[in-house]
Amino acid sequence: MNRIEQTFALARERYAECGVNADAALRRLAAIPLSIHAWQGDDVTGFENTGHTLTGGCQVTGNYPGRARNAGELRADLDVALKLIPGRHRVGLQGHQVDRMLPGVDRDGFTLEHFSGWLEWAKEKGIGLDLAPAFYSHQLLDHGFSLSHPDPGIRRFWIDHGRACRRIGAEFGRVLGTPAVCNFWAPDGFKDTPADRFGFRLRLRDALDACFEEPFAPELERDAVESKLFGIGMESCTVGSNDFYLLYAALRRKMPCFDSGHFHPTESVADKLPAVFSLIDEVLLHISRGVHWDSDHVTVLNDELLSIAREAVAYGYQDKVHFALDYFDASINRVAAWVIGARDFQKALLVALLEPPAAREAEACWDFTARLAAQEEARSLPWGAVWEYFCLTNDVPAGLGFLDEIRIYEKQVLEVRK
Repeated sequence: MNRIEQTFALARERYAECGVNADAALRRLAAIPLSIHAWQGDDVTGFENTGHTLTGGCQVTGNYPGRARNAGELRADLDVALKLIPGRHRVGLQGHQVDRMLPGVDRDGFTLEHFSGWLEWAKEKGIGLDLAPAFYSHQLLDHGFSLSHPDPGIRRFWIDHGRACRRIGAEFGRVLGTPAVCNFWAPDGFKDTPADRFGFRLRLRDALDACFEEPFAPELERDAVESKLFGIGMESCTVGSNDFYLLYAALRRKMPCFDSGHFHPTESVADKLPAVFSLIDEVLLHISRGVHWDSDHVTVLNDELLSIAREAVAYGYQDKVHFALDYFDASINRVAAWVIGARDFQKALLVALLEPPAAREAEACWDFTARLAAQEEARSLPWGAVWEYFCLTNDVPAGLGFLDEIRIYEKQVLEVRK
């Protein structure tokens, strides 16, 4: 028995004393897939090769060597990352991360052929794919508006792009045997105070209705809508606000997407989950980290992440949450960013799954003193030993061992890219 197995045996005993079955927690963790966001690897630029600048409030800082320049390079980078993240996961794409462009075809005419390499790769790996329309970084994001633009021709272009992505997503679901989540986020908004907030929201509502007009079976494709507090260039009015999208999701039976960087710093995304699950059956959760604002830093194991993970699994509805990563950092090794962020969220989920029942039992007796004591005592339980055992049984390095493989890949592959 090696050191990791020995410490896990002791940790298992300690958790059993607290009324927790560590083996059951590991089985539950292994059953939770993360959607690994491909756009961390290409700095959200996509592969259309049309010279579009990065617009729509997306901002990537840093110039670390090795950004993926095409879909093949991005898949190679993801291969390395997925080997170092324990468990079986899926990959989320955005609508401009195409394998290749076809002459005379723009985003409104994309078909499965544009993503055929992705589908073959996912089929070979036995993983699922998600696909989000890209309503930004295009000349038809006019004055910062897409689906809510006053020009019906511009709206039609973006509606057709949304429809195309849903059709492609449904094909992903059909071939791969797991539904593709198609998440709709549009950067529409005003930098300064608008004179008409209402008209833009009516147009957004109607455009979304048009995007979702074609029905798809839930085992093939699921729709989500993502809100935002504000972004660069839309500080004064975000058309797709939380109020708008939460009501839209409830009335149109879509998933609300909660991005942990899209709210005021004093708002708790963790608290939103049990609130919406009292009335809505399914949620998309984007795991990110804002520093003072929606800055999409790599997730770290802080109190916010622990709270989100706890509320996502504490009530037994983790199968109703679609977990996805959503950050992009070009100041550090991009593959490492995937691995660090994914493993940190898995650690947060594990801590939640290992939570002893003492705090709930105390609360049920109105003993808030004992509840606080139990919550604090749980922080020092040996979850790290359980995590290392999870890595061991999934044949991935525990501790900092994953960095060795990433450094080799960086020297041999990433530094060669120009």
